[in-house]
Amino acid sequence: MPEPTFKPYNPCFSSGPCAKRPGFNEFKDPNKVLGRSHRAKVCKDRINKSMSDTLRILGCPPGFKAGIVPASDTGAVEMILWSLMGEREVDAFHYDTFGTTWANDLQSLGVTINSYKAEYGKLPDFSKVNPKNDVVFPWNGTTSGACVPNGDWIPADREGLVVCDATSAAFAVNFPWDKLDITTFSWQKALGGEAAHGVIVFSPRALERIRANKPDRPLPKIFSLSGKMADEICAGNVINTVSMMCVEDYLKCLEWVDSIGGLEGTIRRTAANFEKVREFVEANEWVEFLCDVAEHRSKTSVCLVLKGCDVKELTAKVEAAGAAYDIDSYRDAPSGIRVWCGSTVEPEDVARALEWVKYIYHGATGPQPPLPSSPCFSSGPCKKPPTFDWYYDPNKVLGRSHRA
Repeated sequence: MPEPTFKPYNPCFSSGPCAKRPGFNEFKDPNKVLGRSHRAKVCKDRINKSMSDTLRILGCPPGFKAGIVPASDTGAVEMILWSLMGEREVDAFHYDTFGTTWANDLQSLGVTINSYKAEYGKLPDFSKVNPKNDVVFPWNGTTSGACVPNGDWIPADREGLVVCDATSAAFAVNFPWDKLDITTFSWQKALGGEAAHGVIVFSPRALERIRANKPDRPLPKIFSLSGKMADEICAGNVINTVSMMCVEDYLKCLEWVDSIGGLEGTIRRTAANFEKVREFVEANEWVEFLCDVAEHRSKTSVCLVLKGCDVKELTAKVEAAGAAYDIDSYRDAPSGIRVWCGSTVEPEDVARALEWVKYIYHGATGPQPPLPSSPCFSSGPCKKPPTFDWYYDPNKVLGRSHRA
């Protein structure tokens, strides 16, 4: 039989993810993964590259593994709580909205917990940690503006596992990996990736316990983590369908990280952004940090309290001017503003946005300050990297909060 004369214009016939619509050209796809099954070799290779690059850039020791899971950082944490917690008592340290959610969920699951809570802007007493227990805590309080300064409080000779929700600290902190057994984050935070996917980094101790784990409660499929499941996830055999567009976007974010000097580069840029906020607070007596201990302040999700003004009215005017989007404090946090200062933000933009806050605060009189080059300061989804140019965004929604 002679070779057919024609081939399909689009040879993508996967039953999920399925072929992009005719005329799709919004996303640059040099690796030809869009419209392909996530189980295809080219896609698994890209998934695995994203995780191996993550481990390399974050400085994880040999033996650590990472995998993509559903439902952002929330899904990653809940998977661990549902699948793995209950074998031991759990010391739950919490000082923001999400840490308290994890503590409440553990109680709902019938797990015996020791709850160590602090108010917004403060840290709990970590000296109460028990090395025999499992530990669950957020490294950075996304909604409270407080951050754990180090891991010195975590026992090196612990028997339990340490579970760290690191979603707003990843790529902004050099973690002490010898103190962390399970670390979760979502790439939509510190690197401005797209939402809905979580990442879990497992230590060898964690993998050993998971392989022997036999959960004593019924589990939804997306929370099932026992036997070889973690190893499968870390080999690119994800639990459910991932967005290859999001994976490719994350890989481009990681390429950008490498281009600025890796983890040291992202930490340096984050510190420079935070410094602009610190200088602003120091120069204006009507604004102060929600966290009053300098060593405990978050350098990413920076929370400020404004004195003597209607904050909602102020942030609405700042947004209407195109100076800073999505800077309201979290809905159940104390009234104020929250400015994302992760590495994808430019220091000059932080300074300009804060000058607009000052301008509006004082009644919008006098010459207008210059506008930032990008007014995106949402704490999730966060601003795309400065070099972002691979997705056509006519409605200007990338880098904006999904609540906008």
